[in-house]
Amino acid sequence: MAEPELVDVDVVVLGLGVGGEEVAGRLAEAGLSVVGIERRLVGGECPYWGCIPSKMMIRAANAVAEARRVAEFAGEADVRPDWAPVAKRIREEATDNWDDRVAVERFTGKGGRFVRGSGALDGPGRVRVGDRVFRARHGIVLGTGTRPFVPPLPGLADTPYWTNQQAIEVEELPASLLVLGGGAIGLELAQVFARFGVEVTVLEASGRVLAVEEPESSEVAAAALRADGVRIATEVRAERVDHDGRAFTLRAVGGAEFTAERLLVVTGRRAHLNELGLDTVGVDPGQRFLAVDDRMRVADGIWGVGDLTGEGAFTHIAMYQAAIVVADVLDHVRRARAGADASGAASAVGGAARTEGTGIAGGVPHADYRALPRVTFTDPEIGAVGLTERQARERGINVQVGVSRLDSSTRGWIHRGDGFVKLVADADRGVLVGATSVGPAGGEVLSGLVVAVHAEVPLSRLRHMIYAYPTFHRAIETAVRDLS
Repeated sequence: MAEPELVDVDVVVLGLGVGGEEVAGRLAEAGLSVVGIERRLVGGECPYWGCIPSKMMIRAANAVAEARRVAEFAGEADVRPDWAPVAKRIREEATDNWDDRVAVERFTGKGGRFVRGSGALDGPGRVRVGDRVFRARHGIVLGTGTRPFVPPLPGLADTPYWTNQQAIEVEELPASLLVLGGGAIGLELAQVFARFGVEVTVLEASGRVLAVEEPESSEVAAAALRADGVRIATEVRAERVDHDGRAFTLRAVGGAEFTAERLLVVTGRRAHLNELGLDTVGVDPGQRFLAVDDRMRVADGIWGVGDLTGEGAFTHIAMYQAAIVVADVLDHVRRARAGADASGAASAVGGAARTEGTGIAGGVPHADYRALPRVTFTDPEIGAVGLTERQARERGINVQVGVSRLDSSTRGWIHRGDGFVKLVADADRGVLVGATSVGPAGGEVLSGLVVAVHAEVPLSRLRHMIYAYPTFHRAIETAVRDLS
């Protein structure tokens, strides 16, 4: 076998999803020689099959639903949904027909070198891509993300099932759809398609949809989707899937059968660490997710960022982690260059730049996920931060709970909106450790609750704040009062 071409650079970023692209671009802007490697599309899942196109779909579906509510408030409206403009907008505005040329040019315009291909670690400080090996002087950043997890159901692999990617790319809607998985992605897409006239059935293995959130959130979400015509079946354990060329049949344990034209599988995501050559640097490739410390370090000279770290498949987590990685890499470079220059005249790369955007002056921040926010963009929106009531009790916290129904607030009553605010407090410390905000603007109302959990604002201060009237967030005040 011919010897590989050796290329020396400062940093190699393997995987240019949201986190990897941010790290690679900022390090290149800081003056380092950076190689970014991506086998699919620069930007990853979010701009092409996740956050952005799905929210375009949700915006369109919500407009349809709101138009149908005209009769409730203001007269009459004739609503005839059309999927064609939605698909066109996703194709042309969000994804450039699933072409990443703009993203690649954005990265190379910052001074980075882009390589299209599948890479893997090839020993300490080395990444192999085909017949080239890039040797990193200062570090390697892994940001290869996750892929949809498809359960090993008999018959499924031989069928034309959808993951979220095919659901986002769809040009013509099916007449009926089975959604296997009642998590956030499954519910968001189920509601969208139902509002455009698709007959949708959601199948969930556990006892409720949105099982990781508060039970009250599950109840609101299920009621909202049923109001849109979605059938929800819980405690359904799939046993087999068949496709006869026209329709899918899913058979469940116990004999129940469900049939539809299409099947969407949204049963989670998995990192594929076995593809990264981790064993060549002494890291276990058999982990479910890549273990990192609070500075996102995997091992000496290797960092991880984004979904593959297992801290949540959220763009905001990837961006948060990216800021930490950038700060730590630049600090590492600064120290290495200072140590190699006894005169002290080494390059100042990583000086002021190393903490820009991190919110930590003069040092590298440490990852802190206590106030991790998350939003399920159904209608109503379901926002949550920190611990649920159950999680708090399982940790032995002396829990206080405060709840206010949205329709008991003036704004909620005006909107005739379903929802609530639920607060989970540590009674011993007098601070919030978790909160949920459900309503027409649940994700936006959540922002104040994120601050309260992250900053550990004393409950006494929350009780004596001024809450604007009449707003959705005023329901927080009622929930705080309910704590006492």
